[in-house]
Amino acid sequence: MYYVVTGACGFIGANLVKGLNERGISDIIAVDNLTKADKFRNLTDCDIADYLDKSEFLSLVESGQLDGDIEAILHEGACSDTMETDGRYVMANNYRYSLALLDFCQEQEIPLLYASSASVYGGGSVFSEEREFEAPLNVYGYSKFLFDQIVRRRLANADSQIAGFRYFNVYGPREQHKGRMASVAFHHFNQYQASGKVQLFEGYGGYANGEQRRDFVYVGDVVKVNMDFLESRISGIYNLGTGRAQSFNELAAATVNACRALEGKPAQSVAELVAQGIIEYIPFPDALKGKYQSFTEADLSQLRGVGYKSAFAPVEEGVADYVQWLAR
Repeated sequence: MYYVVTGACGFIGANLVKGLNERGISDIIAVDNLTKADKFRNLTDCDIADYLDKSEFLSLVESGQLDGDIEAILHEGACSDTMETDGRYVMANNYRYSLALLDFCQEQEIPLLYASSASVYGGGSVFSEEREFEAPLNVYGYSKFLFDQIVRRRLANADSQIAGFRYFNVYGPREQHKGRMASVAFHHFNQYQASGKVQLFEGYGGYANGEQRRDFVYVGDVVKVNMDFLESRISGIYNLGTGRAQSFNELAAATVNACRALEGKPAQSVAELVAQGIIEYIPFPDALKGKYQSFTEADLSQLRGVGYKSAFAPVEEGVADYVQWLAR
């Protein structure tokens, strides 16, 4: 019996493969689309049983050739570019693909753990897993939102576990292939290494320079939640963040100070870093106006309510660990 991880060469998918390995599981079918071939590097320190292209995998699913062979599917595969404007492409990759796997998992009576997104909440200020707070701002968010609605309809009569996780701003190892869609922590590390400075957006939407706030969650914590749910077999749709919004200024300072620690230099405050020009502010992009979440903070009531008790790393802790990994 095999575990399937879709999007296995991607950021969260590769970390889940590594997480399964660390729990003694190597009978893993890694599924992805390697049109961007460099993503393979994310799996070079992982053990898998086989690799399948997404189209080949779907063909095997639909033909019944995988019937009885799969233990569980961890579905991370998607178009994750929130600026993608080809709606047909996004809906095919995110909605239809997910729907096919949902049908398969229910027919086979096996768990489906899948990636939803905090983008379903759009520009709202309440981040609770209820329909009244969901209003996505882009087609990526809509694709995740629509699949969540299907899952909600099916949960009451589900024959096996269906668990969706609304990821907030995830950062950490194995995201280098994402380019501009990589986390702010990744970009800040590289900016600091190249120029000794990091850049943040100026104020927008009532927020001061760099004070837009997000729920930044370390990928190691994302893996822990997924592994816990694989064991518990609990179903539902859950926010997956830290439950604490932190500013981009705090994130920048955490990244710079982690880099400074590697240089044997003391930590400095945001004000000190700004005064020295190490943190600098750039104009807010016109292309993001009206499409930008200036504040996110996961309501963890439902996650905690089903028994997940582990703490989540604040950016000061998670970024320090990440910078150590980046600097290897």
